[in-house]
Amino acid sequence: MGRLFGTDGVRGVANADLTAELALGLSVAAAHVLAEAGTFEGHRPTAVVGRDPRASGEFLEAAVVAGLASAGVDVLRVGVLPTPAVAYLTGALGADLGVMLSASHNAMPDNGIKFFARGGHKLADELEDRIESVYEEHRTGNPWQRPTGGGVGRVKSYDEGFDQYVAHLIGVLPNRLDGLKIVLDEAHGAASRVSPEAFARAGAEVITIGADPDGLNINDGCGSTHLDLLKAAVVEHGADLGIAHDGDADRCLAVDHTGDEVDGDQILAVLALAMRERGALRKDTVVATVMSNLGFKLAMEGEGVALVQTGVGDRYVLESMKEHGYALGGEQSGHVIILDHATTGDGTLTGLMLAARVAQTGRGLKELAGVMERLPQVLINVPDVDKSRVSTSPELTAAVTDAERELGATGRVLLRSSGTEPLVRVMVEAADIDQARSVAERLADVVKSALG
Repeated sequence: MGRLFGTDGVRGVANADLTAELALGLSVAAAHVLAEAGTFEGHRPTAVVGRDPRASGEFLEAAVVAGLASAGVDVLRVGVLPTPAVAYLTGALGADLGVMLSASHNAMPDNGIKFFARGGHKLADELEDRIESVYEEHRTGNPWQRPTGGGVGRVKSYDEGFDQYVAHLIGVLPNRLDGLKIVLDEAHGAASRVSPEAFARAGAEVITIGADPDGLNINDGCGSTHLDLLKAAVVEHGADLGIAHDGDADRCLAVDHTGDEVDGDQILAVLALAMRERGALRKDTVVATVMSNLGFKLAMEGEGVALVQTGVGDRYVLESMKEHGYALGGEQSGHVIILDHATTGDGTLTGLMLAARVAQTGRGLKELAGVMERLPQVLINVPDVDKSRVSTSPELTAAVTDAERELGATGRVLLRSSGTEPLVRVMVEAADIDQARSVAERLADVVKSALG
């Protein structure tokens, strides 16, 4: 698998890349590294462990629990819950460590392990590096120091986590959802019970699809990566809106009453104005990545909301929010972070807040999302080029300058090296789709000739 930890934990094909042995070893290593860092000092350590419904999560959970308990960590098994629920419970229960088993929006054969530090925050990069190093050291033969007798960890189920998390979601809503009819697509994933319960308790009439996980059907033609079923269901039932989650429910996309998609940029725009209205948008600023649609930036400028842009990835959004004290940030893909109430993207919370704005204003989601106009966006991947020279090629720099001059204030060019593949991504936005496509194709040709 190369380096084990990526931008979102350890991920791979379950039982091929991500084996029970690896899960157990990483868990033991995590316990030892956190002990060395002083996290467990002066008390008996506790970890919260949750998973999504993938079949492989059953044996991987057993391996993680065994590893932690063998290292002297008491374990609270919360069962199938969303990633943000595990993060929340890690903080709410005062646990020293949280572990989530999920591959998010990936296909069912994949799985992943994500560790949370005390408070429910993502582990620092240096701790992840240290865990990987310690794991490798002991995998090759150096024996672990293991507790015996009463020093081993104890394991118990913590079924209260479900109600505790739902109560948290309801408790932070600014208003109820009475009178709204909402379709929820749960992607046969981790929020299949939590999300319908939360929306119903908040007062909405709830219709669910994709809420029958069997361990094999997660993300299969449904959820935030496949919106067609949700669009059809919203129109069929005459619903006010629809909400779609991914497999671990850390993201949310929406559909208005006509069946049109409302993406992460539009959701951010609606929530930014709602939070500013009630004084919750600190510094009147929202954080998004450089991949956000130019229409979002123009809309925020028009509304007097400042926009801070980061590199691609919700981890960079979160870093900027924490460093500067911002309250709202997210990505076009639907990862939305409301930092006053969550330490990570929370799809159920985002959906609830979006619905609360519809209920509070009495305006439809289509009208609310109309605060921004999505400019046509064309993305072309150019493979087999020297991506390291993307910022230093004079030919490419000149071509980008010409393109930006042609597009003017209502267009944008972004060239980005892939972090995982030998390719360069060419993204062009313009007021007209034909112009966007023409400029993108021209730039792609220059990338091939200049970097090929």
